[in-house]
Amino acid sequence: MGVTGIGGFFFRAKDPEALRAWYVKHLGVGSAPYGVWETQKGPSVFSPFAADTDYFAADRQWMLNLRVDDLDGLCAALGAAGIAVITKPEWDMPGVGRFARIHDPEGNPVELWQPDPSD
Repeated sequence: MGVTGIGGFFFRAKDPEALRAWYVKHLGVGSAPYGVWETQKGPSVFSPFAADTDYFAADRQWMLNLRVDDLDGLCAALGAAGIAVITKPEWDMPGVGRFARIHDPEGNPVELWQPDPSD
């Protein structure tokens, strides 16, 4: 008995339908009714950060992290769509994986994570 996975991620938006459409178009997330999408088996991280962390913007209480299978390809597609993609070598961690960041149209941070293939 216990928790078996994340059942959903719910957040407020100024324009929920437009934001949902953006996530579907650019990240393939939530295209089925009610925003449902089937995820692949793999690691998920649940980790509170200190209130004064500088890992993501101080004016945000959360940062969504999405696991991806082709970080370079997705970053190229996002860039071609005019979405600013941020990468920093110091974010990448051997044994954990590689990371990139984007922001959705409402300024919410989204971290893209390609787990290390050794996992």
